Amino acid sequence: MFKEENIDSRRQTADGRQEEGSRLRRPKWLKVRAPGGESYAEIKDMMRSKKLHTVCEEAHCPNIGECWGMGTATFLILGDVCTRNCRFCAITTGKPMPPHPEEPIKVAESVKKMRLKHAVITSVNRDDLDDGGSVHWAETIIRTRELNPNTTIEVLIPDFMGIKWQIDNVIEAKPEILNHNIETVPRLYAKVRPKAVYQRSLDLLKYCSENGMRTKSGLMVGIGEQPQEVFEVLKDLFAHKVKIVTIGQYLQPTKEHRPVDRFVRPEEFAEYKKFGLELGFEIVESAPLVRSSYHAGKHVNLVKSEK
Repeated sequence: MFKEENIDSRRQTADGRQEEGSRLRRPKWLKVRAPGGESYAEIKDMMRSKKLHTVCEEAHCPNIGECWGMGTATFLILGDVCTRNCRFCAITTGKPMPPHPEEPIKVAESVKKMRLKHAVITSVNRDDLDDGGSVHWAETIIRTRELNPNTTIEVLIPDFMGIKWQIDNVIEAKPEILNHNIETVPRLYAKVRPKAVYQRSLDLLKYCSENGMRTKSGLMVGIGEQPQEVFEVLKDLFAHKVKIVTIGQYLQPTKEHRPVDRFVRPEEFAEYKKFGLELGFEIVESAPLVRSSYHAGKHVNLVKSEK
């Protein structure tokens, strides 16, 4: 169905995939401008002054220049050290510090200072905490809304090990959009997300949807999957009542992480979008540089229109 570009024939196999031990050169459609500008500098200074973290920086997001230049950022709560060791993620793994009690109000104050109409909040996994960090999550949402009553809130949550009372803590804080990324196809979970469970993530999304949340999920491509497996994941997400899907190119953060298998052409992303919309998803963002929170403000317009 798809024709893949041979980016570097000396480093790829006949079907366009990467040879073991080599690194692919990025194609032209993945080139972005270096971050800079007044808004970028202001956001960076503010985050440093409040000792806040953003997933934009921690995950080496390629869109950081564009998003920060537009005055938007995704806040990372519960510290910047994760208790899991996913092979695609640039966030530091180890033993985290206890949650900072002032972090919720600092996030709320930053949202107000940035005059955000739509705020995106995510976190590291905190399997070390008795509540998975869910109380801290709820407090952050509540404080943000108290200080910013006209701001819509999107959350990108971990799986909380599938423990429903922890998930309920987030649901009861009533974010407008609840996102949990499926990340990749089930065949690759053991190698890419060794502490996660594909069905557990699907069940979480369905549970949140059935409890009043507009749900969203995302996955990476170019990490070792086959196109047919992506179509099957989209079917699974739709069957579990997900409304919004994002699909983007996996980019290897460091040489220690899982290598890029292939650079997926824009035409293939377009096929995924077409398939997803035909399935019945409300929104499908599918392009090489798409990330979970990329242009997230557009997604909340649907929520507003239904109120």
